[in-house]
Amino acid sequence: MTRQIRIVHHTGYAYPQNVLGSHNEVRMTPRASREQWVINSRIDIHPSPWVLSYTDYWGTRVTAFEIREKHARLDVTSTATVEVTRPPEVAPGASWGELRDDAFTDRMTEMLSVSEHVDPGDELGRFAARVAAAYSPAETVLEVVQRIREKVRYVPGVTHVQTRARDVWTAGAGVCQDMVHVAIGALRRVGIPARYVSGYLMPSLDPQPGEPRSAQSHAWLQYWDGAWIGLDPTNDSAPGEFHVEVGIGRDYSDVPPLRGIYSGGGTSKMYVEVEMTVLD
Repeated sequence: MTRQIRIVHHTGYAYPQNVLGSHNEVRMTPRASREQWVINSRIDIHPSPWVLSYTDYWGTRVTAFEIREKHARLDVTSTATVEVTRPPEVAPGASWGELRDDAFTDRMTEMLSVSEHVDPGDELGRFAARVAAAYSPAETVLEVVQRIREKVRYVPGVTHVQTRARDVWTAGAGVCQDMVHVAIGALRRVGIPARYVSGYLMPSLDPQPGEPRSAQSHAWLQYWDGAWIGLDPTNDSAPGEFHVEVGIGRDYSDVPPLRGIYSGGGTSKMYVEVEMTVLD
């Protein structure tokens, strides 16, 4: 089914006193792909900045900007309308022999690297190794993600963007990005390339056309099974027509919606508001 969805993402920072200037990057523009047609998109920023737009190494659209005037608040609004047609994915299938070929691992090295951020720790690593010894790569993915869903509960507010996957596994709680980090690390530990996907997910399974819904940023993963195949660990499903993709990277640090530095102003306070509307 094809869905036309409008996303309005407000974010920014408030400062206790004027900052002297700031440099920032925004990754909130939906990607154009076979599954997504970006009908229109724009980024509005206040105060008015100097802007440079480009596509980064991972293929994510970036709006970089610089503000050289005093300001006590930074406001960024991304508005986009996207048409999503996401038919069921059919994986070509990959064998362990193909995944362990030297030329392949060299090509996929960035999506096989187990960094400190995504390393799930020894317990889940040993489980993934036992599963991989008995099952195909695709079956291993499903078994590992099912184990994560049994162990890690969705609990907002217990983690932050720098929380390590091993700490999420130990605590048994986290949000969508945490489940993705844990899964990515476990799959990479056994040689299955996996990458982080950032975007949005309509919060209702049966939204009414024209009715705005309060939403939030979402994360899922893609793993290699002869092609990149999407999987949403939080919802135990493949991405569907209500998933809107924004960026791809090794982990969250490659695709944050907004990040930057500023001079002066004390400790900043961030705000985020996301609204999604099905138009058709």
